[in-house]
Amino acid sequence: MASFTSSDELRGATFHEVDLREAKFTDVTLRDATLREVSLRGARVTSADLSETVLRGVDVQDVEIDSPWLFDGDHYLRINGVDVRAFVDAELNRRFPGRELRAADTPQGLRAAWDAVQRTWAATIERAGAMPAGTVEESVAGEWSFAQTLRHLVMATDVWLGRAILRKENPYHPAGLPNDDGGGETAAYTDTSVFSANAPSYDEVLAARADRVGMVTEFLASVTPEVLAEPRPNPHDPQYDETVLHCVHTILDEHWEHHRYAVRDLDALSAGQASG
Repeated sequence: MASFTSSDELRGATFHEVDLREAKFTDVTLRDATLREVSLRGARVTSADLSETVLRGVDVQDVEIDSPWLFDGDHYLRINGVDVRAFVDAELNRRFPGRELRAADTPQGLRAAWDAVQRTWAATIERAGAMPAGTVEESVAGEWSFAQTLRHLVMATDVWLGRAILRKENPYHPAGLPNDDGGGETAAYTDTSVFSANAPSYDEVLAARADRVGMVTEFLASVTPEVLAEPRPNPHDPQYDETVLHCVHTILDEHWEHHRYAVRDLDALSAGQASG
């Protein structure tokens, strides 16, 4: 089986009538590439930049797209000439009441937004707890389990509240779960040894999460418009500043996006348990 690495120069290469079934592409750039009469049926694309990609005359039956950054910036996602972002946003707000509050920019509005997402999470945690034993540790299609998702939210809160807003040197709870890249090039946690090497129990995860929820609640209870406007170094790239408001919005977005993933996977697990 052929293997190509960075030492192989394939720029401008032409592939014609080539069978690449089950091939794996990792850390590869296909920028400005042309794909014509190509079958990507059943392909799985993860952590990829598809910005400015143009798809013409394509069969998109049963295609699933998941983009946490779909609503960032003044961009579009056009399907047959129609920008569908507004529709998707409205539908998500319908499915998850309170999500529409996530862009609040006043202390009172942010408190309401935080209360809404925590009520939603409380109901989902209760749902997960009522499912068969071990469900919270199950992964769907290689995604984080429910317990791992809660651990990641602990870490995200520590990054954006503890590290960024409160400017703590080491704000991290050992139960937190960093991104899959193990830290990557982020400056937020260059030493991942602060995180537990062994998975904590689910009760420990719930306790860590409750503690971090309390921290956000306490911060928002007394925050002022002046504090929200203050600059803070971006925890991942400190040469750039963000406002405290931006940091709070990131915490809200993290909780809503990961809730969407969690519900998606709980639905899949429920369907499997029902059919089994």
